[in-house]
Amino acid sequence: MINQWRTRLHQKHRTIDFPKSAPALPERYRGLPKIDTSKCPAGCAECVEACLTEAVSIGDHGPSIDMGKCLFCTECVEACPEGAIKYTGDFRLAVRRREDLVVDERGIKLAEELDRKSKALFGRSLKLRQVSAGGCNACEAEINVLGTVVFDLGRFGIQVVASPRHADGLIITGPVTGNMRLALEKTYAATPAPKLVIAVGGCAISGGPFRNNPQVNNGADSVIPVDLYIPGCPPHPLTILDGLLRLLGRIEDGKR
Repeated sequence: MINQWRTRLHQKHRTIDFPKSAPALPERYRGLPKIDTSKCPAGCAECVEACLTEAVSIGDHGPSIDMGKCLFCTECVEACPEGAIKYTGDFRLAVRRREDLVVDERGIKLAEELDRKSKALFGRSLKLRQVSAGGCNACEAEINVLGTVVFDLGRFGIQVVASPRHADGLIITGPVTGNMRLALEKTYAATPAPKLVIAVGGCAISGGPFRNNPQVNNGADSVIPVDLYIPGCPPHPLTILDGLLRLLGRIEDGKR
């Protein structure tokens, strides 16, 4: 017993203080993309041609990046001759609407909280059934990490449960392969209404690098409705946690 207490004293407090404060992320972390259109040469489309998943396009506000398709690979950054695109250290990426994942020079509209009725139901206790719909286990691993002492998802009243019948919603990873479509539909049907659906990672949002492949369904919202989109390949655990807390109204620092 004495040795256990010594170990605890040596380790100190390991749970991060988020959302009161966010820990410093490593310099190599790739978060919210930032686009400076003033640097874009007229008629240049190098970034569009370099993108492996067609996430970059040119519109009325110059280049834009669809984070739902983005793999955060930096091919567009390296292709840009003027350095107009860069990835910042901002881990806040979750949105409520699919179209809000398209980021241009105006930035991003972060996820808004649930309506009053839904917040009253789920705000203090949220049970989620995780469905790996053909994922590579990267996003699944990041969700799993949220249960460790560092993030301690349970302190917010959020838990991952074993059965959809005990769940308030689903948290989905993977591009929804043909073999997993029926399983996802059945799991969604088995979850009591009202329910939430959260798509985690580029694959669950758009199909990721497998998009338009005949063996996948291009993400969860091609099969069932989605209430929260959390982009990344894979998203950082803080990105997932931030999105969940925004959905529940625990974070209100808002919009940019």
